[in-house]
Amino acid sequence: MADNLSLTPDLLLRTYAQGIFPMGDEASGAVRWYAPDPRAHLPLDTFHIPHNLQRRVRRQEFSVTADDNFEAVIRACADRPRTWITPRIIRVYTALHERGYAHSVECWHEGELAGGLYGVALKGAFYGESMFFRVSNASKVALVHLVRQLRAGGFTLLDTQYATDHLKRFGVVEIPRSAFEQKLARSLEHETAWWPLTNDEAAALETPVADLPAASPATLGNESVPNG
Repeated sequence: MADNLSLTPDLLLRTYAQGIFPMGDEASGAVRWYAPDPRAHLPLDTFHIPHNLQRRVRRQEFSVTADDNFEAVIRACADRPRTWITPRIIRVYTALHERGYAHSVECWHEGELAGGLYGVALKGAFYGESMFFRVSNASKVALVHLVRQLRAGGFTLLDTQYATDHLKRFGVVEIPRSAFEQKLARSLEHETAWWPLTNDEAAALETPVADLPAASPATLGNESVPNG
């Protein structure tokens, strides 16, 4: 794809539906498009939680919210020596959030934002974009809550784009891009609900998701992908 395309929420929705995502270039301000081969994803049914992290989640050391402050999360993810989350990227993903497709998970400690993550939800797929922490383990706790909520909400695919050693500890695997595209196509057939569990339910790790009484969530991200 051309680097000079106008970056809009509608364009993002169309490219995500094809397994393509953008990254900004700090030096030039350009946006470049990627569809890695192999592609990494986190199988939701085999998500691995280290025992010490399980204890932190159960003890609810952090207060966890969703979409409480999307802009603060994406700006915190960008706050590092080198970043692909340029001002242009921040603007368009914030606009996508306002349309109900981009979401954030926040972990709070003593009233301060301690860590979190953000990504894009489209039908049964969630595309993880970035995470950050200011307090140890905050981003990991955010990931645990995300996975629990995605499973409860009927999502079938958690895209992580690339596999890092950190993510592999949680069960992230790489697959050929063709296999990823097949999984993505199937996931886009699903209707889903965002964040259907209470925090107490999400922290009850031994309880199967199917046995948890879901709340009455608003269903988001289920509009048709725009063509124009």
